[in-house]
Amino acid sequence: MRAGELLGRTAHDLHGRRLGRVVDVVVRGGFPPDRLRLTDVIVAGHWWTRVTSRLIGPELHPSGPWLLRVIARVLGRSTHQLPADQVRLSPPVPGFPFGPPGGTD
Repeated sequence: MRAGELLGRTAHDLHGRRLGRVVDVVVRGGFPPDRLRLTDVIVAGHWWTRVTSRLIGPELHPSGPWLLRVIARVLGRSTHQLPADQVRLSPPVPGFPFGPPGGTD
């Protein structure tokens, strides 16, 4: 599975409530050590992410002058990192959240 297959998809919680759009993914090292595993997705609910499906720079790296940090906090308040197994995508992606059965790509 590639990240591009997930980005921009509409995310729903396990009860079917709309959360927003997937704008980024979090992967961590797995077993064997050279293999990465999708653990979390970052979902944003702002109207501009529904149009662009992207995070803005300050949401990715909230540092710098205090005014930029405040603006990033306001703009990013509907951006959430959620465990991949707690999210359902629309349209569905085969193998999401943990890849195809048997552990092969």
